[in-house]
Amino acid sequence: MARQNISSASAWEPLVGYSRAVRVGGFVAVAGTTDTAAGDAYGQTAAALAKIEAALQQAGASRRDVVRTRIFVRNIDAWEEIGRAHREFFGDIMPAATMVEVSRFVDPAILVEIEADAVIEGTTQ
Repeated sequence: MARQNISSASAWEPLVGYSRAVRVGGFVAVAGTTDTAAGDAYGQTAAALAKIEAALQQAGASRRDVVRTRIFVRNIDAWEEIGRAHREFFGDIMPAATMVEVSRFVDPAILVEIEADAVIEGTTQ
């Protein structure tokens, strides 16, 4: 199966040696995604999910193909606002999801980091 690496042109990608997303067959893995433009956890979650959607589209997928998300948060007390942004983004898609608190991120301004896995229906593995 062919491998497709998707880049977002982030400065971090060549520095660390990773791709924003990787597609192999009908499976798409989106790397941990953040956005510090919005100061609060809700805004950062919504912005990170928008970046994830852009990566999925580059890979030929959509949010409807997402089967799992992993949400890493700096403060688990913000779970409701993070969860609200996740619910608003995914609607009735309802992927399997995990949310865990971590001690810190590379950038202290980051409050939320999200990974996503998608399976594109109708493709062969």
